[in-house]
Amino acid sequence: MKIIYFGSAQFGIPCLEAIYHSGHELAGVFTQPARPAGRHRSTPHHTDVDVWCGQNNVPCVEAENINSSEMVQQVAALGADLLVVIAFGQKIGQEVIALQTHGAVNVHASLLPKYRGAAPIHWAIMNGETETGVSIITLADKMDAGLILAQDTTAISPDDTVKCVHDKLSTLSVGVLMQTIEQIADESAGYRQQDPAQVTKAPKLKKKDGYINWDSSAGQIVNQIRALWPWPAAETVYVCSKTGKNWRVGIAKARAVDRPRKPGDMTGSLDENLNVICGDGALQILELKPAGSRLMEWAAYTNGHQCVAGDLFVSNDKALNGIR
Repeated sequence: MKIIYFGSAQFGIPCLEAIYHSGHELAGVFTQPARPAGRHRSTPHHTDVDVWCGQNNVPCVEAENINSSEMVQQVAALGADLLVVIAFGQKIGQEVIALQTHGAVNVHASLLPKYRGAAPIHWAIMNGETETGVSIITLADKMDAGLILAQDTTAISPDDTVKCVHDKLSTLSVGVLMQTIEQIADESAGYRQQDPAQVTKAPKLKKKDGYINWDSSAGQIVNQIRALWPWPAAETVYVCSKTGKNWRVGIAKARAVDRPRKPGDMTGSLDENLNVICGDGALQILELKPAGSRLMEWAAYTNGHQCVAGDLFVSNDKALNGIR
């Protein structure tokens, strides 16, 4: 089959490579345009797909609007059988989908209908899921609501970060997609509806999603940290009880520890072991990044700030003034 690939992110590169090296023809690749990056927003940042194409001498079209008449004409001229879409970053209109004999399929990083949206891996980890997977679906007008052709699962271990799960699913998707392409080619593919009653959302992350609520359990906060590092990061504000000075920090790595509640305990405060008291249990911080500074070990931070039991982490930095 002649296959066109729409994609931008690193997640889809293993699938793109598999198509490129398969018996199918990679008829064309389309990606998002390079965007300004760097400190002064003066350096163009090309997508991972564009970089891969350059390294492999594969022509790549940067599409500002894939549904424009110019782009529709370019896609039509390729005369492809199937469109494969993975983390492209634009909504694709039915006019473009209909150009291919077998329409379009999308690789989504969740077990649909769970976690429809832009950040399925992050929300699965944040919600404490122990299993996730990939789904191959048709493209529909409603986001991630297409017919399911295939799925496969993988475990989320207690120590998995968002990068770990991202890489697992990126690799897992290759075999599922290539098998689905073969089934589409020989017309043996099966299609099934998603169950609307099982739909959950995975919206685009916002900075406020990283604000730590210390009334939550230590396990929930660990999940938040694992899901949100390095961006937007599980964020909190450290307050020195002696001076009242405060600093905003992002927590990069931590573990939950058992700790029975004691009279006078205040959530967010450091206990005698310099662990943070939570609504249930305590959080042992391992690594953190102060705003405007480098990533460091908790021991180095406590030494530098002379942290003591009773110092406080505050849940909502908007309530404070003079944050450093």
